[in-house]
Amino acid sequence: MKTASIRVGVAAAVLLGLMTAVPAASAAEGPALKANAPVATLDINGIKVAKGASAETKSIIGADAVAATATANVCGSGYTISVGAWRYGTNGTTYTWTNGTSGSGYYDKPICAVFFNDTGASRYMGVRLRSNYTADPAAEDFGTYGSYAGPVYQKRGYCGTVYSYMKDSSGKAVVDNVQTVGACD
Repeated sequence: MKTASIRVGVAAAVLLGLMTAVPAASAAEGPALKANAPVATLDINGIKVAKGASAETKSIIGADAVAATATANVCGSGYTISVGAWRYGTNGTTYTWTNGTSGSGYYDKPICAVFFNDTGASRYMGVRLRSNYTADPAAEDFGTYGSYAGPVYQKRGYCGTVYSYMKDSSGKAVVDNVQTVGACD
């Protein structure tokens, strides 16, 4: 585990009196847990994507920046940082976005989720967003849609989960997935 080995190395350097400065931890080693800590981003085809986003998210955003931008627009003003994207074959794609603000800590960033219907036909589908706090009720949108389910919002959704569901024309579930929102440890 990188974090444990970094802690051991730092402790050893302090004991030996060699410590002059503590290097900043990279996003891959875990998020900073400070209040109002910004989401570190990188640019992919003009879209801000969380540095800690998965390779799949970066690939989906890079492959179709127009669709990703449309999703951010569905979420509304300020939701401009992609924190997750998941493609479910030819059935649909779920996107999660944040506006980068936070309340009392890193995990309190507001999240918006939208599940796009990529089939070209109306389907029963839905998206459910849960925060990382058990006291917060889930936000969800289920119904028969030709374009997308959502947007749904969580005020403290970073490190929560997003659930995507879709049935095909015969009523069989073709998407039934839960993903973690954000780069969480």
